[in-house]
Formats: sequence, C-alpha cells, structure tokens
Amino acid sequence: MAVVAKLSNTTDSNELTALDALRNLCATDMERVNQLILNNMESNVPLIPQLAGHLIAAGGKRLRPLLTLASAGICNYRGKNHISLATAVEFIHTASLLHDDVVDDSGLRRGRDTANSVWGNQSTVLVGDFLFSRAFRLMVQSDSIRVLDILANASAVIAEGEVAQLTTANNTDTEEDSYLNVISSKTAALFAAACQIGAVIGERPSQEENALYQYGLNLGIAFQLVDDYLDYGASDNRLGKDVGDDFREGKITLPVILAFRRGKTEEQDFWRRTLENLDQNKDDFNYAQKLLNEHKALSETQVRARGYTETARTALNVFPQSPYKKALEEVVDFCVDRSY
Repeated sequence: MAVVAKLSNTTDSNELTALDALRNLCATDMERVNQLILNNMESNVPLIPQLAGHLIAAGGKRLRPLLTLASAGICNYRGKNHISLATAVEFIHTASLLHDDVVDDSGLRRGRDTANSVWGNQSTVLVGDFLFSRAFRLMVQSDSIRVLDILANASAVIAEGEVAQLTTANNTDTEEDSYLNVISSKTAALFAAACQIGAVIGERPSQEENALYQYGLNLGIAFQLVDDYLDYGASDNRLGKDVGDDFREGKITLPVILAFRRGKTEEQDFWRRTLENLDQNKDDFNYAQKLLNEHKALSETQVRARGYTETARTALNVFPQSPYKKALEEVVDFCVDRSY
C-alpha cells in the first residue's frame, strides 16, 4: 500500500534568492527526482511510506540532490543516471537524519515533530535502514562501480562521523581538529560525494572530479559551521528545529570550543556543568549566548565558514563559465549567508 507524500520546497523567497538560479536550472530534472522519490518510498508495509514521507514531505532545501544535478550539468552529462543518483543522495541524507534524530532524541525537524517522537525509535531506525537500501538499489542502476564505491564510502564515513561525535559529546576538552574531523565525516562527506559523482558519470578527467569533490567538501564544512552558529543565533520558527538543541544535548561545536578556550576559569566551569554534566537551569542558555558573543565565538565561526566557502568557490575555477557554474557559485553565498 502506497502513501503519497507531497514534496514541498516551501522556503522564504527573500532568504533563498541565491538558490533560485540553481532550482530554476534544474527544475525539470528535480521534478523527475521528486517523482522517483515517491516511487521508491512505496511499500506494502504502510508505516514505511507514512514515516518516510513525514520527513521527506516536510521539504527542506533539497540541496544535496541539486548539487548532483548541477555537477552533472557542469560536466555536460547528457544521460539519465543523474536522476537516480540524485534520488539516492537524498535517500542517504534522509536516512541519516532519521537515525540522527534517534541518537540525539530530537523533537523537532524542519518545523515538524520528528519521526521518532511520533512513531518511536525502533520504527524510525528501521525505516532509515529501508531508505538506505533503496538508495543502494538506485546506485546500482547507474552501472558504475566507481559511483557505487563513492556513495557507499560516503555512507560509511557518515556513520563513522556519527560514532565519532559520540566520543566528543559532553567533552569540553575536545580539540578543534577533532570537531572538524567529525563534521567533515558527518556532513561534508555527502556534499563531496554528491558533487563528485557528477564528474564520474560525465566521464570527466580526474582534475575536474577532484575539483567537484573539493567544492562539495568545503561547502559541506561551511554549511555545518553555519548550522552550529545558528543553533545559538537563530529563532525556532526560522531554523525549523529547536534553537539551543546542541546546548541542551551537550554537543561540543566550534563556537563552544572557541569560547571555552578563551574563557576564564569560572566560565569554563559553567561549560563543564552545563555540557558535561547536563546540569542546566532556565537561564543557562541565555548566559551561554552571552559568553559566545563576548568571546566573539559566533562571529569567528562565521568567518571560518566564509573561508571554506571561498575555497569551494575557487575549486570551480577549472570549469569554463556556464549557467551551472554560475549557479553553483551562487549556492556558496546562500550556504554562508542563510539564517536557517
């Protein structure tokens, strides 16, 4: 029995103007991706499309599949495999979100109750596994061992990043390098793979394949840095999740690492109490925001993000000017300037 979910891309038009060119450029292909998403969510087990559709229908930016489509476009690919691979990338991302929400015990995702808060952890994890399996079936359809290797490796790296994050959670002694390794695995790996496979199916030279990999990797790191900034600097209704979730869960992110390193002894004691021991009161989040601002940890996180986006932009220099290159360059600006 199939449950049809409406796929929404609803966003604030003022905020996402930098995405407009890319969405318009890939509109026809993205419609095909959306249809393939619906087709591959079908199951005789009603809970599967119902639970998967709950998250997928909530919309989101669809940035990762758009990157696959645009990367194929910048490489002048003329086949059909970019549609199934963009769908696979979205399924890998969605499955990782389902699992992530269970691990983090999150209650809000894209402005809606998380699947685990509605259907429970067991069902959510298993449906995430179902989406992973569908992603691999779509990968195989490309008839490219190289593509299968890239996306399978990215899936494994994402899982490694999730496990590594458990080792840094609630640990205020976490070094910046350890944090960057986690986000490179947990977030940036899929960005990099989503872009790289465009060059692979386009049968482009290794220089262009590496350029798209570097573009995606650095864009993904910047994207996560901005996410970490927004967890302390956005509002719930704009962010689409609970602001302060990272703080309440004791996650160690770059803003915290910077503020902790620069803080006085009593301030470091505050971070240990609230993040290591999770001993928090109603005023602690506001005080955490105050410390982050005093030590310029939030503004420096933004500066770091801009550094990675400039590296991403530079990676595209190997490609000649084209509508796809221009759109990918504009996405760089969106990722660092967004407010959710």
